[in-house]
Amino acid sequence: MSAVTPFIEDVFLGAAALFMVLAIALTYRAIKGPTTQDRVLAVNVLGTNTVVVLALLAAALGETALLDIALIYALLNFLMAMAISKFTVERGGVL
Repeated sequence: MSAVTPFIEDVFLGAAALFMVLAIALTYRAIKGPTTQDRVLAVNVLGTNTVVVLALLAAALGETALLDIALIYALLNFLMAMAISKFTVERGGVL
C-alpha cells in the first residue's frame, strides 16, 4: 500500500516515465559516441538515471525493496566509473 496521495503517486510515476524517455537519448549517445569520453559519460549518466527511476518507483509504489536495489545499483555504478578511470590512467592517457 502506498503511503502517498494518488496525485503525488501520479507525479512520481510521470517523472519516472520522463526519465525513461531521457534514457533513450542517453542510450543513443552511449552507442554512437562520437568520442570515448561521450560514451563513458553517457553510460555513467544512464546508471544514475536508473537509480533515480528506481527511487521514484519506490516512492510511488511504496516498495522499500526498490530503494535497496537502487542503493546497490548506485554502488555498482560508482565502482564501474572508478574501474574505467583506473583503466584509462594505466593505459597512459586521459581516455
